[in-house]
Amino acid sequence: MKTILSFLSWPLVFFSGLLCTYFAFASERPMFAFALVYAGEVLLLFLLERYIPYERRWLIPDGEMANDIAHTLLTKGLVQLMALLGAVFPMYTAILLLPFTGAQLNIWPTSLPMLLQVAMGVLIAEFGLYWSHRIAHERLFFWRFHALHHSVTRLWVINTGRFHIADSLFKVALSQLPLFLLGAPLPVFLWLGAVTAFMGILTHCNVDMRTGFFDYIFSTPRLHRWHHSKELREGNTNYCENIVFYDLLFGTYFNPDRPSSTDIGIRGQIAKNFLGQLAQPFRKDGVRQILGRPTKSG
Repeated sequence: MKTILSFLSWPLVFFSGLLCTYFAFASERPMFAFALVYAGEVLLLFLLERYIPYERRWLIPDGEMANDIAHTLLTKGLVQLMALLGAVFPMYTAILLLPFTGAQLNIWPTSLPMLLQVAMGVLIAEFGLYWSHRIAHERLFFWRFHALHHSVTRLWVINTGRFHIADSLFKVALSQLPLFLLGAPLPVFLWLGAVTAFMGILTHCNVDMRTGFFDYIFSTPRLHRWHHSKELREGNTNYCENIVFYDLLFGTYFNPDRPSSTDIGIRGQIAKNFLGQLAQPFRKDGVRQILGRPTKSG
C-alpha cells in the first residue's frame, strides 16, 4: 500500500488541487474557496508526511515552526490569519494591480483558450522565477536574503513559505511584472498563484514520492531536495519553481540516479528569532554570520 501511495501521491495532490481550484474559482467566493482547497492540500501532505515520510529524522521538531509560519504570513499576505491561507495574497495583489493599466502593452492573446493562456503565463513567469532564484544563489548581495530559506535543516510542508520579504518581492517583480505589462487577464494571475502554491507545498513536503517522468516536466520534491543540499555543486541547481524548462535549457538541471540529499542547510548561521532574521541581512555582522565568516564578537 505504501509503495503504491508513493507513486500516486504527487499526481493525486497536484491534480486534485487543480481540479478543486477550478470549482473554487467558479464559486461565489473564489478566494475563500481556494483558501479552503489549499488548506485541505496542506493537511493531506501533513498526514502523508507521517505515513510515508522521505526522511524520518525530519519529523522531529526543529524549533523553527513559529518562525516559519511568521515568514509565510509576512511574505504571502498579512491579511491571512493562518499560514495555510498564505498563498491567496498574490491573487489579491493581482486584483489590486490590474486596474492600473497605463503601462500595459495589451498584446496578450485573450482569444486563446484559458488553458493555453495559463500555460503561457506559467512559462513566462517561470523565466523570471528562474533568474531571480539563480541570481539569489550566484550574487552575495541577494544571497544574504535568500539564505534564510536555505537555513532549514529539514524539509516539510510548513516551511514552504520561509522567505525574507526582500527575497519574495524580488521574485514577484521578475515573474509577475512581465505578465502585467503584456496585459494578461486576471484569471491567468489567479491560476499562476494556484499552480505556484501547490508546487510550493509539494516541493517542500517530507513525503516519499516516486515522481518518475514528472521530474522532467515539473519541479518535484526529489529535485528540490537536491537544491537544498549543502554541497554547492548539488545545491546550485534546479532553480525552477514550477516547471523545469529553464533548468534544462540553461544547464542547471540536476537529477542523478541516487536518493536525493538529506544533508541540507547552509554553512553560516541565521538569527534565532523572527525579527532578528528580518534585520540580519541589513547588518554587516549579520551578513558575515549568514556567510559563515568571523564577526567582531567572535
